Amino acid sequence: MAVLLLHGSCHCGAVAFEVESRAPVPFMRCFCSICRKTSGGGGYTVNILGEASSLRVTRGGSSVRSYRALKDKTRAAAGDEEGNLCQHRYFCPECASYLWAQSDEWAQWVYPYASAIDSELPVPPATADIMLGSAAKWADPRSQPAQGSSYDEYPPFSLEEWHRDHAEQTSGNQKSE
Repeated sequence: MAVLLLHGSCHCGAVAFEVESRAPVPFMRCFCSICRKTSGGGGYTVNILGEASSLRVTRGGSSVRSYRALKDKTRAAAGDEEGNLCQHRYFCPECASYLWAQSDEWAQWVYPYASAIDSELPVPPATADIMLGSAAKWADPRSQPAQGSSYDEYPPFSLEEWHRDHAEQTSGNQKSE
């Protein structure tokens, strides 16, 4: 695939960046607990591959912050923190939008979050779901019905109405406290 120059930004517009990519198809959804907890939303995150040497922050570079999650909190409690850190996850401190990730282990690559890319990305011909062993049950695609509803905008019902209409199907999933 030809090299594409991708443009990305955060939600509030404080940070913008560009990166070159030979692998811009957003096909892989990671369901690990770290992606689920840090990216919010659908229980997974989608990264694409960029060339680290081409990453250029075009606005707000001095404000970008990073976070490194622990891979295994049990190992961290035992004092093995440094060898237990994940890649750097860069985000805007104003609106908390995740922008890209970068690993010390693969310094030649940067992994922009597909959600931060403003350029048109190719539609994947197929998707791959990874780290399903740590997927939340509610987000695990293996436990979802084969079909659902899709809407271009908001659906014609509220969250409350959906729950009322599906009470019989969801009543066994609720725990009392």
